[in-house]
Amino acid sequence: MPDQTPKPASVPPATPTGPATSTPPSVKRGPTIRIGDEFGTAKRNLPPVKVLLIALAGVLVIAGVVAFLQRPKPQAAGSLDNVTAVQIPNQTASLVALTFTLRSSGERPLWVHSIQARVATSSGEQTSDAVSAVDFDRYYQAFPTLKENAQPALAPEDKLQPGQELKRTVIVSFPVTLDEFNQRKAVSVIIQPYDQPVPVLLTK
Repeated sequence: MPDQTPKPASVPPATPTGPATSTPPSVKRGPTIRIGDEFGTAKRNLPPVKVLLIALAGVLVIAGVVAFLQRPKPQAAGSLDNVTAVQIPNQTASLVALTFTLRSSGERPLWVHSIQARVATSSGEQTSDAVSAVDFDRYYQAFPTLKENAQPALAPEDKLQPGQELKRTVIVSFPVTLDEFNQRKAVSVIIQPYDQPVPVLLTK
């Protein structure tokens, strides 16, 4: 028998390992995204400027109303009832007795800390501290006119209870002549209580 030589097994062709070169089927494209249109900006996150301005104006109005209602107010009121002035001889100055009614309107006692008076004339304003209550008799002896319609002196450390009303007098000296004082624009008593930022102002 003739020798049968086996035929070598056929080797399948090598499969290419590189990327496929076939063209994929057509793919539908989605909406185009603009990279420069950022979503974290104020334009995207904040309401319109007009709305912000209206809201800010409303907040400022409310804050102003609250501040106005809660502003410090005088804890007393009253009236300046009588003004008597005399010329100090040989001086460009006048002594003035100011008689007034004072009513406490606070919820706590009102303690008097200091007392001043102010006069407004054509040449400007002048402010003077009240003379000591212990000197009243001496001034009354020298200038009896000052005692007309006078009341007891109001002095530092005097106290008014809530709702109390009293009539008092203070004496001050202004560096103006009697004629200039009589032609004044206004005269006021200024009472500054303890622990209160706003003084009591009585003007005539």
